[in-house]
Amino acid sequence: MRVYLEVLFNVPVNQSFTYSADCESVSEAAGKRVETRFGSRRMTGYVIAASQSVPPSCPLPAEEIKPVTRFIDQEPLFDGAQVRLARWISSFYLCSPGEALAAMLPSGKRESTPDSVFTDDLFFPEGTFSLSSEQETAVQGIVDTDTTSPVYLHGITGSGKTEVFLRAAEIILSRGKDILYLVPEIGLTHQVVEAIQSRFGSAAAVLHSGLTGSRRLAEWQRIRRGEARIVVGARSAIFAPVKNLGLVIIDEEHDGSYKSGTTPRYHARQVAMHRCSEANCPLVMGSATPSLEAWYQIKTGALRMYPLTCRLSGGSPPEISIIPLGAGSGALSEPLIEEVRKTKEAGRQSIIFLNRRGFTHFLRCNTCGYSMVCKNCSVPLTLHRGDGVMKCHYCGWQIRPPESCPECNSLDVGYAGFGTEYIEDEVRSLFPGYSVQRVDTDTVRGKDRLKTALDKFRRGETDILLGTQMVAKGLNFPGLRLVGIALADTGLHMPDFRAAERTFSLIVQVAGRAGRYFPDGRVLIQTWSPNNPAIVYASRCDIEGFYAHELEQRRALGFPPFSRLIRLVFRSKREKTAETGAAGAAAILEPLVRGHGELMGPAECPLSLISGNYRHQILLRGEKITPLIRAVNTFRSEYKPVSALYIEVDVDPVHLL
Repeated sequence: MRVYLEVLFNVPVNQSFTYSADCESVSEAAGKRVETRFGSRRMTGYVIAASQSVPPSCPLPAEEIKPVTRFIDQEPLFDGAQVRLARWISSFYLCSPGEALAAMLPSGKRESTPDSVFTDDLFFPEGTFSLSSEQETAVQGIVDTDTTSPVYLHGITGSGKTEVFLRAAEIILSRGKDILYLVPEIGLTHQVVEAIQSRFGSAAAVLHSGLTGSRRLAEWQRIRRGEARIVVGARSAIFAPVKNLGLVIIDEEHDGSYKSGTTPRYHARQVAMHRCSEANCPLVMGSATPSLEAWYQIKTGALRMYPLTCRLSGGSPPEISIIPLGAGSGALSEPLIEEVRKTKEAGRQSIIFLNRRGFTHFLRCNTCGYSMVCKNCSVPLTLHRGDGVMKCHYCGWQIRPPESCPECNSLDVGYAGFGTEYIEDEVRSLFPGYSVQRVDTDTVRGKDRLKTALDKFRRGETDILLGTQMVAKGLNFPGLRLVGIALADTGLHMPDFRAAERTFSLIVQVAGRAGRYFPDGRVLIQTWSPNNPAIVYASRCDIEGFYAHELEQRRALGFPPFSRLIRLVFRSKREKTAETGAAGAAAILEPLVRGHGELMGPAECPLSLISGNYRHQILLRGEKITPLIRAVNTFRSEYKPVSALYIEVDVDPVHLL
């Protein structure tokens, strides 16, 4: 029979389009993807509804409606629940329903059938670990059926948050309900994934962007068919099509990777709150360093907090020292060098942490002051000596290092700053005979290379692990005694109101890896800013003190959690287009937000040029987000941008660069 399809596309247009198809029944078509012509392009479309009659919204007579080229899927990929979620994302995050649905669904065209990584059966181990009284209280608080208000599990690193999550998951599964378990980045939290897979067997599914399209599709369909009931994954796993949602877990809630950097710019935490509200089920979040927004909600009673105050492995919190850097300081201070030696002599291991890749950070001319920046971006190039190039970490452009200054031809050029590659050279020189492994995106690009490197360190086969934030997240190393933070200042002075919060969190998280199984763990923090509150409070692991200080700063400046923000970025290959586009938008937006908030800007973005695009921004700030969303919706209906201008809309941005 002839069936008429309402189809969404991954385009910034807030409507569906009508196509036709020959199907055996109406129910056969809805929820599938189709391949068809959309204007001059061949695109993937998403069938959100099907009927035997032309939809009233379609302006065309039946004979002019074009047929789809083909159906991609043999069985439905989504249902009305996913469509409703896509429409909510569209309304809250100011994108089209098609853009939202495309972000939610897997891109693979056919399912793969790889060897299973799971054991065969769902099982609940009896008494594998005995819970502490704090853990027992937390588990009961999470699964308590009398309330579904969100829960926060706040515990020091090594206090057993993961076991609480898993015990709560067992109880929810035993009630016949399904679970979403979010982790920041699968590659950096594989210990958690392995724990879930070993405990729940084939009832567990993994969803993340690192899977091939066909593998992701196969996992998605297992979930949709009810074959998998606990889904573990990174940010996008929040969209998993579980049938009977009973619990959402967000591990390391503070992590910035839960916020999408592309359209739709959703935050998994916000989507989780919406899904839990719709399903009337609990949301539990956890971290040793909650986001400031979550901490504020804890303090105001919007979140129920359960504390975990003891390290269950028997170790004590490490002794933390600040090492001030001065003129002539090398990458590794004498105290840090001495502690590395002591650690090796004790048969233990060290991590040296620096959140900056490359050999040196930038090239500078000592004659004219010229600094070599990317031709596409307003950022300095970083020397990668192993590859023999200077590279941009934003767009990937690279060039051979010059022998003289490109500006004045002086031969007096040098390099400043240092990265993990430089640290590796220095460590190998200082500690000959030690086993050293560098872990950053330059060294662990291949599949499973990160896991292999971390497993070797866990087995004690590596003496010194050098790394970026890859070594800071959710990892447990029994032999680790010493953590050296080579430079704590790398993100501290960024022009972003969250810079201090990120610095504090990163230091506390990486420090928490040290000495989990013995009493003499050490952390040394090298810094140019030894008196900065973020570093001082982090050296004391003083969560309460730092958050009280930072909340006062935010209150005085009017930034979240005391306000809500929407950021609009206007980018173009032509600088004048970006500038005038932002100015024209500000003229329309200013009266729309008056009485509900304020408009800040327009102004150049702190990173004013990225990948050849000039960038200007406007910030909308108000006490409530709904009037700001309404203002942007009205603006978008009135504003007519030129074709060479692209506008990014970011609700509740986590970065302002």
